[in-house]
Amino acid sequence: MHTMWRGSISFGLVNVPVRMYKATESQSIHFRQLHKACKSPIAYQKRCPVCQVDVEATDIVKGFEYAKGQFVVVEEEELAALEKARSQTIDIVQFASATEIDPLYFDASYYLAPEANGRKAYALLVAALRDTSKVAIAKMVLRATEAMACIRVVDDTLVAHSLVWPQDIRSRAELPYAGDPVPVGEEELKVAVQLIDQLAKPFDPAQFIDERRLAIEQLVEQKRAQEDTVVQAPAAAPASADVISLMEALQKSIKMAQKSASDTKRKKRKTS
Repeated sequence: MHTMWRGSISFGLVNVPVRMYKATESQSIHFRQLHKACKSPIAYQKRCPVCQVDVEATDIVKGFEYAKGQFVVVEEEELAALEKARSQTIDIVQFASATEIDPLYFDASYYLAPEANGRKAYALLVAALRDTSKVAIAKMVLRATEAMACIRVVDDTLVAHSLVWPQDIRSRAELPYAGDPVPVGEEELKVAVQLIDQLAKPFDPAQFIDERRLAIEQLVEQKRAQEDTVVQAPAAAPASADVISLMEALQKSIKMAQKSASDTKRKKRKTS
């Protein structure tokens, strides 16, 4: 695994040196868009629709749209001044019960592994969290952005979950019909509860398979065996040496016209 962060967990007066690793990675199958005629991958260019020109990265600035079509331009230097310095610590600010954290708040997950000189302190924090059935609520800085985090124990390993901020949770008041008072019959409820009891069992994620991904993998393998379905994208054509700018074309045209006029005058002198 690639180490994405090194630092320490600040646990009171105890520092636990750790390395952070991304705990998940998408295994979804992704397709490239190809030109139907020649099967070349489609290229996307950033273009200004008003000036009708392709725009280079150096010609792009950031703007915050505070109203439709109205922007405030913010410079990169101004944003850099607001960013948090990359912290080398994950600061635990409190402990809580895991049931107190709504799953809506969970974002990305990271493994925290101890450094060689921090194994005892790491084991101490693991044991303390397990014995108290608590999780740690912390603040950390990733990619210059401050985030809340929940640290819990999973099979003797500390796992940090970044949490979204409260203002990032959308209001349920916008949902149609959800929460409306609808009467439920006692017999209907009884049958529904019985069905839940019959289907209830310990959750084992290994029992769930991404059937669509598996089907796509099988389809790709089948099509690879068929020569008429496997294509090789052609190499991009090199820029022609004959392509010249408008100014160059004008200058060459003037020189050609001047030479033609000179030749004409020379011929007239010979015939006179």
